[in-house]
Amino acid sequence: MPWATTLILLLAGLCGSSLGQYNEEEDLAWLQYYLRQSRVSSYNYVPYYEEESPAYAYSYPSATDSEPEPEPEPQQAAPWRCPQECDCPPNFSSAMYCDTRNLRYLPFVPSRMKYVYFQNNLITSIQEGAFDNATELEWLALHNNQIGSERMGKRVFGKLQRLERLYMNNNNLTRLPSPLPRSLRELHLSYNHISKVPPNALEGLENLTALYLSHNFIFEMGASLKGLSSLILADLSYNNLRRVPDGLPASLEQLYLEYNYINAIPDHYFQVSPRLLYVRMSHNSLTNQGLSSNTFNSSSILELDLSYNRLQKIPRVNTNLENLYLQGNQINEFSISSFCSVVDVMNYSRLQVLRLDGNDIKRNAVPPDAPLCLRRATVIEI
Repeated sequence: MPWATTLILLLAGLCGSSLGQYNEEEDLAWLQYYLRQSRVSSYNYVPYYEEESPAYAYSYPSATDSEPEPEPEPQQAAPWRCPQECDCPPNFSSAMYCDTRNLRYLPFVPSRMKYVYFQNNLITSIQEGAFDNATELEWLALHNNQIGSERMGKRVFGKLQRLERLYMNNNNLTRLPSPLPRSLRELHLSYNHISKVPPNALEGLENLTALYLSHNFIFEMGASLKGLSSLILADLSYNNLRRVPDGLPASLEQLYLEYNYINAIPDHYFQVSPRLLYVRMSHNSLTNQGLSSNTFNSSSILELDLSYNRLQKIPRVNTNLENLYLQGNQINEFSISSFCSVVDVMNYSRLQVLRLDGNDIKRNAVPPDAPLCLRRATVIEI
């Protein structure tokens, strides 16, 4: 009698099952599943919800020094079965963990999966139809691999109509994946090789709230953000932008443009986003000639970072601004009119932090009415 059959009969006896219930083909399949699960330690994964912590802590461990295993052929598994290369916790049946395993290909994704993790591998391509079976996916992690745009199927995400979060940062992408599901809420594409965002690349993503495109080589954004009616955060830092994106969404609250080559901002540029709170434009090429008197006169902005540019004068800001960073410019005068158009008991700035260090201002150049205008300030560095 084969050893597997012997073991099944032994287990059946221990569980009180009769031999009449024995079906060798079904029990062999069950045994393979049982043995595979018995090798997995206990799981503490829980699903991610908005009010709770993420189900998985993302990290980027350094690559191992050992030579990866030769690439095996992906096995087409039954729709309910977990691939041998991955772990599917029994207490979280909609999640599949295939991360940090030196994988060079995408294993089969069972149809029941909602959360799939492929990060920290050696995957270079995504074949057409890779996710056609997993139409319930909500969270797909592919970051920290070697995926190139030329080795992706043209519609690999086309059937994922419930996908909310796509992580493809730290890859070799040269363009945005397209088309993208309209259900997306977060798109992570930082640390790639993207150089341009076509006007229609983000078309239809009306549910997108966070867009991460930092650390690429983007030199042109055009009006690609304009139709993103739910966008709250746009991170375009560490790129090659020469100009600001056209037409910010009205929903935008955080805009990060630091470490680019922007030298001018149109008049009333930020007024189209009445919810905008944080603007970071440090390490650009801004000059006073490239700014109008109303560029930063937006009542919603609470934090404005213009440090390490080429400004020679303090630009005019709204009295509601709370934090202003201007260090590392070429400013040579302290103009109180930049903060208060009228200085009296009733009119004053809400500014709390003002940094002017690393400029050409003398300490004795501070006007005598500065304490009255900046009465809320707790930090002023010159």
